[in-house]
Amino acid sequence: MSPPELPFFVYGTLRPGEPNHALFLRGRTRAEEPARLRDAVLYAGPGYPYAVAEPGGVVHGELVTARPEEYRALLAELDRLEGYTPGGARNLYERVERRVVCDGGEARAWVYLAAPAVAARLRNGGTRVAGGDWTASRRGARPPGAG
Repeated sequence: MSPPELPFFVYGTLRPGEPNHALFLRGRTRAEEPARLRDAVLYAGPGYPYAVAEPGGVVHGELVTARPEEYRALLAELDRLEGYTPGGARNLYERVERRVVCDGGEARAWVYLAAPAVAARLRNGGTRVAGGDWTASRRGARPPGAG
């Protein structure tokens, strides 16, 4: 059975203006809009962030809807980029379905969360990204609604 064709919630190098957006998403999306993932926090990784489930946290990013003719190829490419194989024991991320909040309300989306072993390491000694916005934290800006 194929996974549902959901939009993607991106929060790191796949966001507009970031390097992987140009490589993987430019020209392949039908819509991109600011969105927030509730009950998750961000940790800094080696050049990219990890979202980790945590009650009360918020991660800022974009909800990206792929063009229908691009969807299957894009899903496979993003799974490879994120080090995700369904059921894989060595995954860096797990692709999970979550609800995200955008201007139009709530939407179901695919989100790449840190795999359990990675999340445990991050919780025990990782560096949290203040405000839950990786792009803004790298520019020294504060995300909308942060403090």
